[in-house]
Amino acid sequence: MEKRHFGWARGRWAPNGVQLTHGSEEITELLKELRIDLQNGKPVALGFECPLFVPVRDNPDELTRGRAGEGSPAWSSNIGATVLATGVAQTVWILDRVRHAGVRAFLSWPAFCEAGAGLFLWEAFVTADAKGDHVQDAVTGVSLFASRVLVGVASVVPEESVQSLIGAALLWSGWSKDLSLLRTPCVVMKA
Repeated sequence: MEKRHFGWARGRWAPNGVQLTHGSEEITELLKELRIDLQNGKPVALGFECPLFVPVRDNPDELTRGRAGEGSPAWSSNIGATVLATGVAQTVWILDRVRHAGVRAFLSWPAFCEAGAGLFLWEAFVTADAKGDHVQDAVTGVSLFASRVLVGVASVVPEESVQSLIGAALLWSGWSKDLSLLRTPCVVMKA
């Protein structure tokens, strides 16, 4: 049997915060849940546990240095690069299949909150003692988001000049035609 390289978890908004509902290794189950929520006009926050942007630096000696605030492992380390490549393939595949007419995708938390609907995309950076299997990492990501959403969503990776992989995925999958997304970082939350 082939080793699975995917895990997801789901939380729903409740009066006392986000409550974990379930998780799985089945990517098609995630698609089903995302489609239902987006078609019903529910706001959805979708975090991916892979680097969703890389820094673009002036100094050629710093091109593959870790992102500001990233710590270890860096996006360019062996494990970081592997996760990045796997995540790009999964991210594009998911976004292509859940695209729904009339639903906007956001990389900005304030813009998403103002709209009150759509798809907010963010990066979950689960590392060190927080790591588990793929589903456990997804649960950690949901819990991380739930803990931060009530106090304010802010990125721990303050890079300004980036090549946005999530922006490229949004363009490729037809969510947007806005080329500025290629230079727009998303929110990164670290566990």
